[in-house]
Amino acid sequence: MRSLRVSVCGLLLTLLPALAQAIPPIQHWTQDDGARVYFVATDALPIVDVRLTFDAAAARDGKLPGLARLTSSLLDQGNDGLDAGEVAARFEQVGARLSGGSERDMAWLQLRSLSEPKALNTAIDTLALVLGKPDFPPAAVERNRKQMLVGLQAVQQSPDELGMRAFYPAIYGDHPYANPPSGTEESVAAISRDDVVAFYRRYYTAPNAVIALTGDLSREQAAAIARKLSAGLPRGEAPPPLPPVRPSRKGGQVRVPFSSTQTHVLIGQPAIDRNSPDYFAFTVGNHVLGGGGLVSLLNQAMREQRGLSYSSASYFVPSARPGPFIISTQVRNERVDEALEVIGQLFRQLRSEGPSKEQLDAAKRNITGGFPLSLDSNSDIVGQLAAIGFYRLPLDYLDNYVKRIEQVSAEDVRKAFQTYLDPDAMTTVLVGPEPRQPAAKP
Repeated sequence: MRSLRVSVCGLLLTLLPALAQAIPPIQHWTQDDGARVYFVATDALPIVDVRLTFDAAAARDGKLPGLARLTSSLLDQGNDGLDAGEVAARFEQVGARLSGGSERDMAWLQLRSLSEPKALNTAIDTLALVLGKPDFPPAAVERNRKQMLVGLQAVQQSPDELGMRAFYPAIYGDHPYANPPSGTEESVAAISRDDVVAFYRRYYTAPNAVIALTGDLSREQAAAIARKLSAGLPRGEAPPPLPPVRPSRKGGQVRVPFSSTQTHVLIGQPAIDRNSPDYFAFTVGNHVLGGGGLVSLLNQAMREQRGLSYSSASYFVPSARPGPFIISTQVRNERVDEALEVIGQLFRQLRSEGPSKEQLDAAKRNITGGFPLSLDSNSDIVGQLAAIGFYRLPLDYLDNYVKRIEQVSAEDVRKAFQTYLDPDAMTTVLVGPEPRQPAAKP
């Protein structure tokens, strides 16, 4: 079995240059209404994928956390007099599928349809209806609000969710990234239908839209679809950039009481934005530390060598503004201090010395070997296009990805970690029982 895995990895590495060259060219243009369009033509399948992305997520919630997510969830819940069931039936009758969501940076809608003209026209017409003529029926507002409130009650039983809800405000303070995308019970209860309508009119505008398309289309067909989808959007402007993130000056520890036999640990701070020149060095360094699964330094030290944790990881979330770098693990309550010491030593050593040649080479092989899988389907490609458009990455980003990873040196990793990460400024969130106080001496 091992020889088979080695053969497959070797084959992927051999084919990487050809796979990179096989990525279809990205065509890009800006419409008269301000919407930015990114298109890749592929005729491998009779399928079209369309993804519309808006700067209309939790970072734009203002004083009503959860408003962006509630608005996003209501877009297809009644349109131009049709109820949600009738809208869904229009997609279903031609085999189309609509999905969407809203996080901290972006809200999106994604459509998958057959490229057969009648089916595609019906799917696109219905998507244009969803985008341009949402009714926001009062009954739907209340129904979706109740669903969000039920979800918020469930958060109280999830140590992972409780940890994140403490972590983001701790590292971001009053920055919009501190807003929880699903809101709070108080904020969701306070959102009115008028708030939803105002949010939609402000943020779901053509100048605030990125339209990504891929599939069995010509450039002319793609342009016609993009124009139809943006035509009904509210008139307006793109929002101003988010405020800068103030760097952390000192770390701290936040305890979230939770009855369990394990303590969930989150350690981190704001790190880099998506356009950082150190993105690739950070990607490789993170893979070495904790992003590489069982072979990462964290898992080797915490699981294999000491039996402290079944799973430990690190990751970063590069965003429009510096997103968080996070180390996460779960350990038995009585071994929390030992785990924190191991993590701290491991991280400080990598930050000070950089990875070894073996660690660096292994990380780069794993990352480049898995890269073709990120372009394995039309859906994957349209997701990449949407990210390129939303974060205004260069059009040759996908073509150069493997080369940029291969160019990363150990010194690049060391400098990136030292530039953006300060062990003394990291925040630690512990979700678990309060430590027991030692018994008083008689």
